[in-house]
Amino acid sequence: MAQSIGQQDDAQRDLPELGSDEILRYARHLLLPDVGLDGQRKLKGSRVLLIGAGGLGSPTSLYLAAAGVGTLGLVDFDVVDASNLQRQIVHGTSTIGHRKVDSARDRLRDLNPHVHVETYDTPFKAANAEEIARDYDVIVDGTDNFGTRYLTNDVSVLLGKPNVYGSIFRFEGQASVFATENGPCYRCLFPTPPPPGMVPSCAEGGVLGVLPGLIGTIQATETIKLLLGIGQTLAGRLLLVNTLDMQFRTVRVQKDPACPACGTRTITHLEEYEEYCGIPGTTSHTTAEVSTSTGDITPTELAEKIKRGDDFDLIDVREAQELAIAAIPGARLIPLGSFEAAIPTLNPAREIVVICRSGARSGAAVRALQAEGFARARNLVGGILAWSDEVDPTVIKY
Repeated sequence: MAQSIGQQDDAQRDLPELGSDEILRYARHLLLPDVGLDGQRKLKGSRVLLIGAGGLGSPTSLYLAAAGVGTLGLVDFDVVDASNLQRQIVHGTSTIGHRKVDSARDRLRDLNPHVHVETYDTPFKAANAEEIARDYDVIVDGTDNFGTRYLTNDVSVLLGKPNVYGSIFRFEGQASVFATENGPCYRCLFPTPPPPGMVPSCAEGGVLGVLPGLIGTIQATETIKLLLGIGQTLAGRLLLVNTLDMQFRTVRVQKDPACPACGTRTITHLEEYEEYCGIPGTTSHTTAEVSTSTGDITPTELAEKIKRGDDFDLIDVREAQELAIAAIPGARLIPLGSFEAAIPTLNPAREIVVICRSGARSGAAVRALQAEGFARARNLVGGILAWSDEVDPTVIKY
């Protein structure tokens, strides 16, 4: 049996009562022996923080609100974009351009007016993470980048809050429960963040629209089980989902005594991982915000080089299906996955400009070139997105 969050404190705190309209609303819960009236009151008295109001945060927040979790906290620093609507079902066409936390709050209030929604329209940072998360019972990881994922894990461990984890990519997803009292944390599985640009985001690699719905619903289920202290959670297990084959399997995850977060406890304060992971702090694609430490070139500078007819190699490290959506004419396609093998075919004496969607993958490719002695390799900061913003608005952004 899972241990209820705040179980030891139940005797000290009075659980809220349910009104007659709430009893009708939650009638199917009240009929469950493992929930009943006391369990529903416990849900009403619970507080859950969701990091991200996007693909994973959408279904998770909808089902937690529908279930009657009394307070939901939403952290996001983004606006609703048309490209979100393929999977971020808490938002709608009418809220394109609105702040995501506002759009989600209004939808959740419409779904269940008995739920209190607290919004944090700010980046989740080392400077504010503990203050935001401190008063919540469970933290749900709906992040889309490694920097925030490691920060979410670390604040969960430091505050002693369970971390309900989910991640998605293309047709595959993962879910688990980390940072429980005796269970492993995310760092037990992946001790350190990957190098910048090595792992593409969903924005770069794509994602099946229904996949976050599947994983997010699992996260909502695990959260409810934690709050009620029922069933067996995914603590100590990693659920792997492959929707192409429709296979579900779990692997054991052991608590690592040498883990710097939950093992040796050498991580005693929070730090930022954005720069290390190559993730920009906001969703803006201006060249100033996505500039890397590699040799950089701006879209305007690249456009001038093309207009002058300069002699250089232009290499696109996106996938073929991305090239079909938007492209800069004259680029040679070498997807990042096969880029290292293609390096011997390139001339280290020539100037090389590498491009991708946003500048992360091309930055990784330029660093690989520089390590092999390509001193004139340069990264198009902001990628195709910045090119569309600053040079050619007819190039489609995706």
